[in-house]
Amino acid sequence: MSAYVHKTVLRNEAVSSLEPKSGGKYVDCTLGGAGHTALLLSLSEPSGSVLAIDQDLAAHENARDFLRGDMHRLTLVQSNFRYLRRIASDAGFAPCDGILFDLGVSSVQFDQRERGFSYRFDAPLDMRMDEGQTTSAKTLVNTLTDAELSRIFFDYGEEKFAKRIASAIVSRRMTKPFESTGELAEVVKDAIPAAARRTGPHPARRVFQALRIAVNDELGALTEALDASLDILRPGARVAIISFHSLEDRIVKKTFAKWAQGCICPPDFPVCRCGRVPEGKVLTRKPIVASQQEVEENPRARSAKLRVFEKAL
Repeated sequence: MSAYVHKTVLRNEAVSSLEPKSGGKYVDCTLGGAGHTALLLSLSEPSGSVLAIDQDLAAHENARDFLRGDMHRLTLVQSNFRYLRRIASDAGFAPCDGILFDLGVSSVQFDQRERGFSYRFDAPLDMRMDEGQTTSAKTLVNTLTDAELSRIFFDYGEEKFAKRIASAIVSRRMTKPFESTGELAEVVKDAIPAAARRTGPHPARRVFQALRIAVNDELGALTEALDASLDILRPGARVAIISFHSLEDRIVKKTFAKWAQGCICPPDFPVCRCGRVPEGKVLTRKPIVASQQEVEENPRARSAKLRVFEKAL
């Protein structure tokens, strides 16, 4: 049995929203623990196929073990989903019948001490989803200016003490560069006023989230992948996206709204001159969220939001 243990969030809701069928071609842009991929393969039997993408080699090794009976219908690609258009074209999945994104960081990545994603463990300061890339969290905290660090913490972590934390980091590294997650977490904690530390989540949570997003350029990759999604979807097909924080959800919501928008002429124009027509429709007026039972079984599902868009015929 594989040691890669990961609880897939909104598994049934996300996959069923794509309405998979035999003969269809589906793209799972975030393989992770292969929960969504496995269900896509199951619901598209006997002749449906799935292209699964992930930067993490461990996810691919797990999938080859977990889904070994379905490998003839599964194509695995180790890459960043920002290259979705090229990946899908090369694999013969353009056009496709459905696309799924699960934007949450894998539980395995958080729980593996050596990956350096979590403030819960004292480990090398890393946070790279693709371990082949050169820039890590250690690189950023030891080289960026306090203004650059402050912007990352505020924009990607919505950290209100961003300036104080950035200044403390720059001051500390002048005497000793940061090497571990524990060192960073301690400096962040000390930089935040005591009153603010007494309530809420761990004081370093927002900073660690912000650094992870910056290291992996998560928001830039999402924007590029969304643009590609609409291009490679077959008419009438759907894209389903699960986000876990407001920054991602805001990008998805705004993108779907833009795709669904028709005429943009001024309201006083008697006849449309822009010629703009909707690219499709948003199927989730409000995002789908995890049930109370799922949240109790998997607390990480609490912040998950699923949005679905259907491309026009």
